[in-house]
Amino acid sequence: MMFPRLDTLQQSFGNPYPFVQQRGSSKPNGPTPLEARMELYQAWSVVDDAKGKAKKLSDEATKEFNAASRKAQAATGGIELYTAKYYAACTFGGLLACGLTHTSVTPLDLVKTLRQIDSKLYKSNTQAWSTIYRGNGVRGIFTGWSPTFFGYSAQGAFKYGWYEYFKKTYSDLAGPEAAHKNKTVLYLSASASAEFLADIALCPFESVKVRMQASVPPVYSGTFDGISKIVAKEGFGGLYKGLYPLWGRQIPYTMMKFASFETIVEQIYAKLPGSKNDYSKAAQTGVSFVGGYLAGILCAIVSHPADVMVSKLNAYRNPGEAFGTVTSRIYKDIGFRGLWNGLPVRIVMIGTLTGLQWMIYDYFKIFMGLPTTGGPAPPEKAQK
Repeated sequence: MMFPRLDTLQQSFGNPYPFVQQRGSSKPNGPTPLEARMELYQAWSVVDDAKGKAKKLSDEATKEFNAASRKAQAATGGIELYTAKYYAACTFGGLLACGLTHTSVTPLDLVKTLRQIDSKLYKSNTQAWSTIYRGNGVRGIFTGWSPTFFGYSAQGAFKYGWYEYFKKTYSDLAGPEAAHKNKTVLYLSASASAEFLADIALCPFESVKVRMQASVPPVYSGTFDGISKIVAKEGFGGLYKGLYPLWGRQIPYTMMKFASFETIVEQIYAKLPGSKNDYSKAAQTGVSFVGGYLAGILCAIVSHPADVMVSKLNAYRNPGEAFGTVTSRIYKDIGFRGLWNGLPVRIVMIGTLTGLQWMIYDYFKIFMGLPTTGGPAPPEKAQK
């Protein structure tokens, strides 16, 4: 009784739902002259137009992607799972995933390394970047990009290629039923084996990278200049003096990265309606990114103390000094708290890196006509 009727309000102020006929309303079915004047709804028109253009661009990109994918699959003659071609494709996908992503976050890695070596050098990341930029420009912010690109491309190729190989090999050795029952152990074993080999490829480049990033401007002009100078001064072993702490950092990191990713992705698909195959390629790579980002946070925490030690060892280890001696000396200097210097930066960096790596890797697998990584195992395989 206290409020006007709905039709009275509509006659006075217009219908808030111009294209919906209200029940019991005497309004005609066709639009009124006011509703027909779309220039009065410019925001609506612009948004609608933008949506249409975005959809058109998306459809064109999908069409081009599918055409390129068909060409690539035709050129390879099709790839069967667990063949030499399959492992080669996984190796190349890993190269792309790790090489590109690690290189893109070189500025973050530079500041992390500098603050690990001397925690009092800069008060914040922003101060570090602005100071380096004023003194050395953009080139200074990207100090170490070259050994990062070569090193992590090699590491990614070995890591992903060997992981797929060891996962299949260990699964066959265990048998289908035992492999499904102990799949987490399988993921951990396969990733540890793969990373052991991948770090042998990474270590020389990591040694050059850390030494270049220990001071700005860097002591070497590039990757191969650094390798030649280290070998000339310390011998070939100088490139591998950080191998043990690198294993200590990377093996737990990769075990957590692969095992947690596989588990998280499996849980995501288990919570979603339908099966993994019901979702589009874009949706599956989206799941890969989310699973990778969450796994990356865990990776950063688990491997961070060893990451600090790698930075310190490459910067402060004297020629011929025993590993145990230099480790004890560094720990006395920095203490337990010092092992966690730069952790927030590394969480952001590794979370983003790992998410992008899995997304790029699975996108490449889709491009080559292969299934994405992770997801529940088919019931019939699990019951054999």
